[in-house]
Amino acid sequence: MKLLLAEDTKDLNRAVSAILAHDGFEVDSTFDGEEALEHIKNNTYDGIILDIMMPKMDGLEVLRELRNLNIMTPVMLLTAKAEVDDRVNGLDAGADDYLTKPFAMKELLARIRAMTRRKSDYTQKQLTFSDVTLSSGNFELKCENTVSLSNKEFELMQLLILNAGKDLDNNYIIERVWPDNEKADENIVYLYISYLRGKLESVASRTRIVGDKGGSYCLVRAS
Repeated sequence: MKLLLAEDTKDLNRAVSAILAHDGFEVDSTFDGEEALEHIKNNTYDGIILDIMMPKMDGLEVLRELRNLNIMTPVMLLTAKAEVDDRVNGLDAGADDYLTKPFAMKELLARIRAMTRRKSDYTQKQLTFSDVTLSSGNFELKCENTVSLSNKEFELMQLLILNAGKDLDNNYIIERVWPDNEKADENIVYLYISYLRGKLESVASRTRIVGDKGGSYCLVRAS
């Protein structure tokens, strides 16, 4: 699991990063809101931890911007304030959880594990990118026509849409679409990418999946 941590207090940032890494997470640490947003736009994360009070952009501004960009990664807010208004504003902005400083590291770890386990719960029922729409209720891909997807085709297409414009390598895809299949490799990824390319053609979409076998894949807008 890969996390983004945005906390401007350097000692706390280092301590939290070290504990998360020790617990098995891969962590990108940032120290202000602008740096955090830049990382989020250019990388894929399973969870994001934002301090509310940060320089350049505060945590709420970063959260609102990433939700406006349709980035639905689960977000936990850290705040030194205990007022109800701060918690309400954070949740209204699209946060999935919050934690008030000072906090116990065990509680932080437990909340992050719970938040990342529930990641699928935050995914919209219907995702739209470019000229295609993906519906989770019936596993259908729509453009000029409609086609049904298998379970793994749906999961892979969902991953591509949620990370549209970003290069996803084979390991990243396997960890999220085939986490329990020890035999999954670049061949099965390429096979399902091929299936989806065919499905995009069948619904008359101009949206494309670019990338070659053994490399990375990226969903790009219709031209």
